[in-house]
Amino acid sequence: MDLTNQNSNVLVSFIITCCNPNTDELIHNIGQILKLSLNENEREIIIIDDGSTHCILNQLMPYADNITYLRIRKSGLSIARNRGISISTGKYLQFLRAEDTLITEPYEHCLDIVRYNHPDMVLFNTTDKDKKMQVFYMPDAEDGAHYMRHNTLQTSACGYIFNKDLLLNLRFTPGLTNEDEEFTPLLLLRADNIYSTDLTAYKYGQLPDKHTCMDRRSMVKYLDDTEAILFHLNSKADAMTVADRLALRRRVAELTMEYIFDIIRLTHSSKQLETRISSLQKQGLFPLPDYNYTKKYTLMRKIIKNKIMRRLVTFAYR
Repeated sequence: MDLTNQNSNVLVSFIITCCNPNTDELIHNIGQILKLSLNENEREIIIIDDGSTHCILNQLMPYADNITYLRIRKSGLSIARNRGISISTGKYLQFLRAEDTLITEPYEHCLDIVRYNHPDMVLFNTTDKDKKMQVFYMPDAEDGAHYMRHNTLQTSACGYIFNKDLLLNLRFTPGLTNEDEEFTPLLLLRADNIYSTDLTAYKYGQLPDKHTCMDRRSMVKYLDDTEAILFHLNSKADAMTVADRLALRRRVAELTMEYIFDIIRLTHSSKQLETRISSLQKQGLFPLPDYNYTKKYTLMRKIIKNKIMRRLVTFAYR
């Protein structure tokens, strides 16, 4: 069943995905969006209910004039977001989880950047803690490739607002457990002018943890999905311009580092580690490239380059 709100001249579509949400948190989320300085014709709130086992429609009835509600068969986050994209009418898109909220004042500053600078993307920070003091300023614009070459990418799709025109045929890949790792860098490379702020404008109601309550089957899928994303991004980089290729190579290298560390933390198995590193070697992704991207990257690159050190680290996590 749909509750639809027909809008014109929509500036921002807020796409909220949920499955069996805490309705109090979802309603609070909606309330925070309604507090923003967007009139009813400038915003739309799209709620994609990804197969909840109980109907949340009755609790949302007080907001029927302000939301579009679509309940779909349980299909996963990627398909839920893609459905939200398909029905959105806004010039800009913002993804949210049902239990999270936008932090009003810093997000208003991001909206001002959207209104007055017409960017492709505005990046901001996410948190699970209260942050009271924040300094508002106007960052310089840069293209996505330049940003990625000089920064460690935070890939959460909730951590930015972006122009829908950037998407073209880009969508979230169904079935992945970590779809943002693939989607965000490919989206950024399409952006000619992004504004990266230091503002913390998004608060997690419950910090997502990819390692919480992960059984063996889920762990294997998570690692397999990450490997598939690495191989896909690496192959995409081969066909790119020099600037875009260098940008994506950095993200691939840092994600490879994180992937190897996840293998150690999740499997505690030297055999599993060496098997997966062998696959990385065949794709030219290991050893990691000798760049000083960050202190963490430099240290981890040196540690995991040595087989004995890899075994020691794996043993330490047992």
